[in-house]
Amino acid sequence: MNSLILTTFDWVPETPRGYVRDLRVRWALEEAGLPYCVRGTSFRERSTEHFGYQPFGQVPWLTDGDISVFETGAILLYLGERSQALMPADARSRIEVMSWLFAALNSVEMAVLPWSIFMFTGDTETTPGRKSLDNFLVSRLSHLEEVLAKREWLTANFSVADIAMADVLRLVDRFGGLTDYPACKAYVFRATSRPAFLTAYADQMAFFAAAD
Repeated sequence: MNSLILTTFDWVPETPRGYVRDLRVRWALEEAGLPYCVRGTSFRERSTEHFGYQPFGQVPWLTDGDISVFETGAILLYLGERSQALMPADARSRIEVMSWLFAALNSVEMAVLPWSIFMFTGDTETTPGRKSLDNFLVSRLSHLEEVLAKREWLTANFSVADIAMADVLRLVDRFGGLTDYPACKAYVFRATSRPAFLTAYADQMAFFAAAD
């Protein structure tokens, strides 16, 4: 078996620590019990080699021998092929997991990210544009609340879809945005109470702290 190598930034400022997306990959690897190592790439200077692995100069990427995968959604799907702890074997269940994975990264995260930028910058000015972003997020959370009020996980069992969705919602929860969505908030708590998440989170924080 080839050694899995997860590459992330060698350092980031304190604000994004615990939210850099290599966390999703660490979490999946811990859930699956797959051996891996973590390497750093420069945060301050994006090299030609970096862009060769990740065309947008972002992180993370995963290498498995001569295979290289970028974008967290693609990496989660790749790891799902390696472990039924991340994705079920039967075709119908796999499609359900894939659908919810893409929902997390497209339908929900696309509403969360612009909203979170305002929250990170502390911009509280109410403008028509900001109001539209708020309404967009409310719409997504309202629909998701109805789903999560009826189930423990997005599909029959915990999967890569839950890793993505819980991490997306975690960012909303960071700024108190789940107060009116108790099912979403409880879902995040369940997911982030899992030992694999706690290990992944602690490892990411320690990795960046070691570079200070």
